[in-house]
Amino acid sequence: MSFCRAFLAFALCVAAPALAAAQQARQIEVGYEITFAGIAGFRIDVTARFNGAAYDVESHTYKEGLLRAVTMRYVGRNRGWGTKTPEGVQPSAGSMSLVISENTRTLLTQYNADGSVKDTQNPEWKPAPAQSLTPEQRHGALDPMTAGLSAVLAGDAVCDRTVATFDGKRRIDVILKKAATEPAAATGIAGARGDVIVCDLLTKRIAGEFYDAPSEAESQRDRPMKLWLAHLDDSPIRYPAKLEAQTGFGTIRGKIVFFRERALTPPEIAQMQR
Repeated sequence: MSFCRAFLAFALCVAAPALAAAQQARQIEVGYEITFAGIAGFRIDVTARFNGAAYDVESHTYKEGLLRAVTMRYVGRNRGWGTKTPEGVQPSAGSMSLVISENTRTLLTQYNADGSVKDTQNPEWKPAPAQSLTPEQRHGALDPMTAGLSAVLAGDAVCDRTVATFDGKRRIDVILKKAATEPAAATGIAGARGDVIVCDLLTKRIAGEFYDAPSEAESQRDRPMKLWLAHLDDSPIRYPAKLEAQTGFGTIRGKIVFFRERALTPPEIAQMQR
C-alpha cells in the first residue's frame, strides 16, 4: 500500500501544467491504473479545473478487479484548491476522505494567509506520546494533493527535491532524485512527446502512526520506486505517467489509461470564481 500512496501523491497533480502554460479556463481528466504482478488492483481518476491562476483538483482512488473482490473496501478522495503565484502554489485548502472497510476518516487542511495551518479531522486523531508530531515536524508539511502540485510545478527540476507531506496521521518525506532520461518512444507511454525523465522515488518516515510493515521504509533504500514524467500536451510541465516498484511478492506498475482536456463552460468558470 505504501507504493500506491507514493504514486498517488504525484498522480493527484497531473493537471498542474495548465497553471504555468495557459491562461484559458480548462479542465483536464486523467485516469491511472495500478497493477500488482500483472493483476489489476487500483484506479486513480483525476479531474482538474483551472481558471487563470486558480486551480481546483480532485481525485478518486478505488480498487477494481480481483483485488476488489477478495480484499476489504478501499475508497480515497482528495481535493486541493488555491492559486498559483510566481513563487509556486498558494493553497487555500486540501481535503482527504478515506473509506477502509466500514471505517471512514476525513482530513481538512486550511492554509491561512499568515502561514499558519489548521487541520480538522473526523474522527479526531489521538496519538500515543511516541506517535505525536512536534511543531517543527508539522511545519511546512502539505496535504497529499497540495504536496503533489508543489512538486509537479517544478517542471524539469521535479526530480531534485524532497516534499514534506502529512495525511492526518503520518508525517512522510517523499524524496525524488533524477535517475535517467529516455526517448518517449522507448517508454511505452501513449502520447508522450520528446524525452521522458525517470526519477528514483523514496519515502522517509518522520513521525506519526506507523503500525503497518515497520521495516518496509528501510528496505526501500535498496530498491527505490521508478517514476516516469512525460510531456503529454503543449505545457512545459511533466506529467507523472508511469511507475514501477519491486517488492518481494512481485512488481507494482502504474500507467496512464486516458488523458482528456477541454475548455471550461461558463457555469463551471462561475463556480470556480465563488
